[in-house]
Amino acid sequence: MENNILEIQNLKRDFKMGSEVVHALKGISFTVQAGEFVTIMGSSGSGKTTLLNILGCLDKPTDGNYLLDGVEVKNLSRNELARLRNHKIGFVFQAYNLLSRTSALENVELPLLYNSTVSAHDRKKKAMHALEAVKLEERLDHKPNQLSGGQQQRVAIARALVNEPVMILADEATGNLDSRTSYESWLCCRS
Repeated sequence: MENNILEIQNLKRDFKMGSEVVHALKGISFTVQAGEFVTIMGSSGSGKTTLLNILGCLDKPTDGNYLLDGVEVKNLSRNELARLRNHKIGFVFQAYNLLSRTSALENVELPLLYNSTVSAHDRKKKAMHALEAVKLEERLDHKPNQLSGGQQQRVAIARALVNEPVMILADEATGNLDSRTSYESWLCCRS
């Protein structure tokens, strides 16, 4: 039996720019099963960012269907989308987006602060485990400016993993890591 975590059917996204309509996405359909890795590639202006924004529940399609872990995204309210993002999606941003005045541990704990079912004790334990998974257990108390670019990116990866999401969206997530560290970091995503 298939275990689709993502189902996209005839997804379209149009933008009105002045008197013209730009068709950024023109009927995309695909599925992604649990454990699969998918890369979205294309030239500048091909709709990659538009698709990522829709997959991340940051934007809605003009037409088509999007199911994330069996949930139809189209008719969800802003609050329901925020809850879905927090529980089902991990984000790894190209620019890290770490809070500069907080430790690596606190940066990783951040998504769990919005999950009322996780106690402060469990939040810290989960964050420590996520940092251990990306080999940063020795850097828990370091602030981003005390970490190398690759270490900052691993903190961002740990933050994406901490909620145990069904999907991780990454924008050039391993660009600052050497190939061995990059491989190890993504191995932890698969388990």
